[in-house]
Amino acid sequence: MADIIIENVARIKEEVIGACAQAGRSSGEVKIVPATKTVSPERINLLLDCGIDTIGENRVQELMEKYDALDKRFHIHFIGKLQTNKVKYIIDKVEMIQSVDSLKLCAEISKRAKAIGKCMEVLIEVNIGHEESKSGVMPEELLKFVEEAAKYDGIKIVGLMVIPPAISSENRSEGSDSQKVYNCGAYFKKVKELSLDILNKNIDNVIMRELSMGMSSDYCEAVSCGATIIRPGRAIFGERIYK
Repeated sequence: MADIIIENVARIKEEVIGACAQAGRSSGEVKIVPATKTVSPERINLLLDCGIDTIGENRVQELMEKYDALDKRFHIHFIGKLQTNKVKYIIDKVEMIQSVDSLKLCAEISKRAKAIGKCMEVLIEVNIGHEESKSGVMPEELLKFVEEAAKYDGIKIVGLMVIPPAISSENRSEGSDSQKVYNCGAYFKKVKELSLDILNKNIDNVIMRELSMGMSSDYCEAVSCGATIIRPGRAIFGERIYK
């Protein structure tokens, strides 16, 4: 088990180095933040031996159940859909919330963070494909949203996050991420453009430092389009990560 995880992380690092070289980027600009949904703490802790010290959790309840067993050297990002009434459970456990998609959520994160003397770094999730089934801010509403969200002083907007549209393969049934084929270069490039547009507005309390995009099927393409955070899960832990 440990050998497989170590081999997979090493392969991803090599592929990231190659994608960065082709794009004229330094591989030091890209952080691997494994998506650890359904993965046991014992397996997650093995990542430290691979030089990975940041992980992404999708579910509040699962994070709460795992937290005590996770090595405390990890930096934890929350990358899943977050309900306002659950912010209080994770505010002291995570260093970044990547999936901010409403002003109501901004207000709650800010309030809870300030209560413990913290300023939470957040990414604004963009619904780049205008998909009704997905959360996120629509691209045409993004600038106005960022301007309003930046007024909450308990958060710091540090970038954008995106999950691009997925098209099911003709040869595979619909279901998990591993059963979908991504064609998302255009979407990634658009998010990069949106990030640059916002950066150029010089909005107080906003720095476009991070661009979180790319999962197991498309992280190399995401890196070539400017990703600073990639979130592979299956590519590291195998198919069993997804239920």
